[in-house]
Amino acid sequence: MLILGLESSCDETAAAIVTGDRRVLSHRLAGQESDHRPFGGVVPEIAARAHVEALEPLVQAALADAGVTLADVDAVAATAGPGLIGGVMVGLVTGKALAHAAGKPLVAVNHLEGHALSPRLADPDLEFPYLLLLVSGGHCQLLLVEGVGRYRRLATTIDDAAGEAFDKTAKLLGLGFPGGPAVERAALKGSPAAVPLPRPLLRSPEPHFSFAGLKAAVARVIHDYSPEDIAASFQAAVVDCLLDRTRRAMAQASGATALVVAGGVAANAAVRDALSRLASESDMRFVAPPLWLCTDNAAMIAWAGAERFAAGLTDPLDIPARARWPLDPTAAAVRGAGVKA
Repeated sequence: MLILGLESSCDETAAAIVTGDRRVLSHRLAGQESDHRPFGGVVPEIAARAHVEALEPLVQAALADAGVTLADVDAVAATAGPGLIGGVMVGLVTGKALAHAAGKPLVAVNHLEGHALSPRLADPDLEFPYLLLLVSGGHCQLLLVEGVGRYRRLATTIDDAAGEAFDKTAKLLGLGFPGGPAVERAALKGSPAAVPLPRPLLRSPEPHFSFAGLKAAVARVIHDYSPEDIAASFQAAVVDCLLDRTRRAMAQASGATALVVAGGVAANAAVRDALSRLASESDMRFVAPPLWLCTDNAAMIAWAGAERFAAGLTDPLDIPARARWPLDPTAAAVRGAGVKA
């Protein structure tokens, strides 16, 4: 089985060819860091225009790298949301056009499902169900992954996601863009105990995450401490919050085969190390995809497409792009920014 995957939900344009037996035959990616760096964050209109320019040559290159043609693929998988709607539309419309022209099935992939299933691309021994901490720029959730298309949300963020807090902290400290790696680099030179920062909802009976207060606390101390000490203390606070909420979810996830982390923030070494220790303390297997699979990429979209296609799940060509698309639509609404659920 050969799947062509397309990703364009934020500021990474990507195309990949992945097989049903977990071989990544090709992966092409075009970043937009230089386009957005002057603004200190992603500008949706600039991102969408860049996707339009980059996607067609990336698809051609991915097919050539894999030594296949469009006629050889079994299905076309494209991100259909959630994300910046302009970018999502570029990738989804391209996927629809390719599928229609080649007479191939279309698989409209939830970007979050791409992250959720990406560890299974790298680890063939990872079996359902598993407890997933999905932590990225726009989302911070704990999910019980019961199978393809079957997700039970245990917790979400009531305001900012962890990755969003990293990006905004980097901007406050003048560390550059993208913010997550910049904060992580600065933290290596600072003391995690130097700055007294809050741990929102730590030990709270409420299961969810909150990072807006932590971000606000950083804004209040930027003139009192070095950027490196603030970065280290901020990162330590995020790790403490993630561990506390994950530990709580583990108590509700009996039968889970592993503790899994995915999403852009899963590339952070401090986060990975802390979660690995937590899993070890609980005699649970810990699984994290390789770093390149944590950030937005087309291989995870192709793999999610492969899993869905193998389960007989394809989509009509009139399926819409979505800015919001929860993995667990039956989950109860939460206070705050529950639309991110």
